Amino acid sequence: MHTLRLALTDPRFDACAVTGALTVQPGARGALDKAAAAPGDGAGPYADRLAAAVEASGTAVRRPELGTLVAAVPATAADRDAAVAAVAAVDDEAVRLRTAVKSRDGFFTTFFISPYSRYIARWCARRGLTPNQVTTASLVTALIAAGCAATGDRWGYVAAGVLLLLSFVLDCTDGQLARYSLQYSTMGAWLDATFDRAKEYAFYAGLALGAARHGDDVWALALGAMILMTCRHVVDFSFNEANHDATANTSPTAALSDRLDSVGWTVWVRRMIILPIGERWAMIAVLTAVTTPRIVFYALLAGCAFGALYTTAGRVLRSLTRKATRTDRAARALADLADTGPLGELVAGTLRRLPTYTAPALLASGAGGAAALLAAAYLLPFGSPLLLVFAGLYALTAGAAVAQPLKAPLDWLLPPLFRAAEYGTILILAAKADVPGALPAAFGLVAAVAYHHYDTVYRIRGGTGAPPHWLVRTIGGHEGRVLVTTVLAAVLATRASDFPVALTAMAVAVALVVLVESIRFWVSSGAPAVHDEGEPA
Repeated sequence: MHTLRLALTDPRFDACAVTGALTVQPGARGALDKAAAAPGDGAGPYADRLAAAVEASGTAVRRPELGTLVAAVPATAADRDAAVAAVAAVDDEAVRLRTAVKSRDGFFTTFFISPYSRYIARWCARRGLTPNQVTTASLVTALIAAGCAATGDRWGYVAAGVLLLLSFVLDCTDGQLARYSLQYSTMGAWLDATFDRAKEYAFYAGLALGAARHGDDVWALALGAMILMTCRHVVDFSFNEANHDATANTSPTAALSDRLDSVGWTVWVRRMIILPIGERWAMIAVLTAVTTPRIVFYALLAGCAFGALYTTAGRVLRSLTRKATRTDRAARALADLADTGPLGELVAGTLRRLPTYTAPALLASGAGGAAALLAAAYLLPFGSPLLLVFAGLYALTAGAAVAQPLKAPLDWLLPPLFRAAEYGTILILAAKADVPGALPAAFGLVAAVAYHHYDTVYRIRGGTGAPPHWLVRTIGGHEGRVLVTTVLAAVLATRASDFPVALTAMAVAVALVVLVESIRFWVSSGAPAVHDEGEPA
């Protein structure tokens, strides 16, 4: 049946089933073998009965909706003829166009971009263009937009807004082209995952440069916006990794969310208020064209802060009310997302060897150390030696927090807490240095480290595991980088003008190590091509 164009293997699920077909991830092979060994009595296609048995054993099963597609297991010649006729009646081209668009997307993307971008995708496919080429075109367009914003002139801001929207259209088109033409690749998954972040954060830098040309220093706002967005994404990633394969994974909060989803208009409202990428980029583009960079960042910080609080609060409630048993794989993923370096590993290893050591409050330990570090960085003078004590305390508490498997209900909060502590410390110290170039250098350092964290996320999503330990050890881990940054501030307390140079050198060193290993991995590895069909970030 040539119209059945479905990817039955979905990395977010242990098994996928559709009438007459069933496929499982390697981790669910045992459940499939057990189901296949059971008595085969019952009505309906054998694949459907297998899927029901696999699901009954606690393995998550996805059943793709066929829509206008046809799939059947004919029992008689008449049934076969009817199925063949039904297949022939399907408009294959219309199905390809419709399924090129994500089934779940933001309001702006769904109603203002996808209605015509799918036809751009078809145009590209008929001319032999690849998704990677469209992805690259989107990146180049966004970088030109950032360059226009950096001029600081009104024409530049207007052009930047228009080009940013064009870049987003191309960003939607590349995924639709991949789905339309079934051109998935490892390189494409990596480019699509990383370029979105590079485009948005480069635009932040362009706005800051443009504002500086007219004497308005908004680098702290630009860096704050990047930190907020990165921490928000880590919340998404950590929560999903902690819960996607948990057993008994239900809660009253999740049930309420499902009931709200049954009321059509609430779905769109709940998607819009979190400022997903479509709404966010549209807001940035419009405000860039008609206002100033400072207003753009104020609106961005306010909107994204509300979205982050809304989603995080909901996920905390779900975690506290659900009775879930989290897997060793989830605990390993959270530990990898924590990005613990040699100091934290030493502390964690020492605590594990103590016969009486238990850690019922791992989250409190990590949160307390992070809060104390940020408060000290804010309250103490720049370069105060006392801050080194708090940085050392942070390394101790961060190591203690990961000494035991991260399987508690709220342990998924640890990675975003560590991100906030590291990035926030860099921001505060750069601002307190109060010398030209400190905040731009801090922006570069956070961008380099954030790339490493995004790379870690997409490796885990692809099922290949986190980056090698030597890489994390080489760049120090989050607690090591915090300690190095505070040491630099203390050493350069009397000559703060050298602090930007030190931050820049640190940013270059991290970027070189991370980028070389990341490019090597994604170009040469056999990592599966994972297309992000989840909530729009």
